[in-house]
Amino acid sequence: MYTIYVIYKTKEGHREAFINELNSSGVAAAVRAEDGCLRYDYYLSERDGNEILLIEAWETKRHQEIHVTQPHIATLKALKEKHVVDTKLGEFELK
Repeated sequence: MYTIYVIYKTKEGHREAFINELNSSGVAAAVRAEDGCLRYDYYLSERDGNEILLIEAWETKRHQEIHVTQPHIATLKALKEKHVVDTKLGEFELK
């Protein structure tokens, strides 16, 4: 299993709007329906009202590489431009 985590820092007060638009635009559902996607879940920071943690788990790293080429990623990028000020990414592989 190949897993990445993304920490989004949203613009002040944009966290819920970002999550809502990910769902209403169909981006989250489209990612979850992709071949090889095992998990695609957002978690809200209790301490920071502008922080979101995304956990993505894929069958293989190749599945995740294909994921970033999908058409709905353009919508995700537009939503990030609208709502997000900083993104940090990390990866790990579970055996």
